[in-house]
Amino acid sequence: MLGGRKTTACDEEVAESKAVENGTTASVPQAPNSSSSQLGALLCKADVAHVCLRLLCMASSVTALSSMLTARQASIVTIYGFHLPVYSKWSFAQSFVYVVGVTAAVTVYSLLQLLISGSKLVRKSPMIPSRNHAWVSFAGDQVFAYALMSAGSAASGVSNLNRTGIRHTPLPNFCKPLNIFCDHIAISIAFTFLSCLLLATSAVQSVIWLSNN
Repeated sequence: MLGGRKTTACDEEVAESKAVENGTTASVPQAPNSSSSQLGALLCKADVAHVCLRLLCMASSVTALSSMLTARQASIVTIYGFHLPVYSKWSFAQSFVYVVGVTAAVTVYSLLQLLISGSKLVRKSPMIPSRNHAWVSFAGDQVFAYALMSAGSAASGVSNLNRTGIRHTPLPNFCKPLNIFCDHIAISIAFTFLSCLLLATSAVQSVIWLSNN
């Protein structure tokens, strides 16, 4: 009995030592699993940020478009004592029409990108599956970003002229009697440049992906 008890105790010690060894050896391959899970979490956050960026770009372009389309007002301007009725509308200036066209195109583009990115996020598939996709996304973001910059710059010149008037002429500051019209134009221009910045950020994301893959 004594010999049997000693043998059992020895067996238990051997079993415990093997369990400890197995535990240490089993914990070694867990490091790659933890690192891969951290990498997956980072990729998931990057995908969510990408979708949010597309959503913000679409919201910004819609705001710019709607603000420009609602820019209209009728008022009276006084020049040399004469009261003249004036009516302003966004379609009277080619630069404002340019803003409407560009922001409408960016809205459609951002909506398509948002639907594609959102579906990939739901299906948990790679947001950028290939280098060709990254290059196409980068090119599209660049083209529309430059178009927004051009449209915003053109509209800013006309809006500034409305606020300051023309030197050496009796033309007044039209934004005083047409304050609502000018405010709508200013909001549209501001969100036009914001959309440009968001598309540029998206293009930078594509460049980072291309540099890492």
